Amino acid sequence: MLGELLNLNLFGFFLIFARLGAAFAFMPGFSASYISVNFRLLLALAVTFVVTPMLIADLPVIPDSAVGLGLLLIGEILIGSFFGLMGRAAMAALHTTGTMISYLSSMANAFIQDPISEQQGSVISGFLMTMGAVLVFVMDIHHLMLRAVIQSYALFVPGEMPMLGDLTQMFARQVMDSFSLGIQLASPFLVTGITHYVMLGILGRLMPALPVFFFGLPIQIVTQLSVMVLVVSSIMLVFMAQYSEMYGAFVIP
Repeated sequence: MLGELLNLNLFGFFLIFARLGAAFAFMPGFSASYISVNFRLLLALAVTFVVTPMLIADLPVIPDSAVGLGLLLIGEILIGSFFGLMGRAAMAALHTTGTMISYLSSMANAFIQDPISEQQGSVISGFLMTMGAVLVFVMDIHHLMLRAVIQSYALFVPGEMPMLGDLTQMFARQVMDSFSLGIQLASPFLVTGITHYVMLGILGRLMPALPVFFFGLPIQIVTQLSVMVLVVSSIMLVFMAQYSEMYGAFVIP
């Protein structure tokens, strides 16, 4: 074993690192801004070091020209980035759900710096996305993510330029599915919010002099937060099932 490690092909090592490093740069959880860049680099190098003996036999020979080497590296980086961005697109479903809940509970103006999406978002969006990132590691879905990237060498052979049209179409479909899932996860709050507004409208018609928004807003906030307490576990279970299914499609059984 020691002899194999000492005789590792450096070209193969860095070629595998190009794909894995690009995936680690975008994968949810691994790519968070609060994780040190040096730690992410060391983690990617460590995983590459472990899997290189298993994958090096399937790698192409060193290209004769610098152009060929550059194209080979670009192809590997594109594939790794694709797997990372697919995870980010799937995680965006929670951001959509949190944004809708914030609007329906009149808390859309309560902003925080979301540590997962690395942008300003509502408090509920940040809460859901942070919970999603934690559950990725608690439920060992990060193992599934790593398996998908490692087994991608059977789907995307190194040395062959990836089919950019198919990758783009798959990524666009994932964005569409994530938005649809985000709307579905927020459906209990949609029903509650619409019912609340209808009742306020009827009450305003029956009692025109009554300031309905004066007491309607606190009721709306309390109602939506109560609904969230009841359904947040179901929201996360459904999301994690869809998230693992997305990466599981790339894993060879």
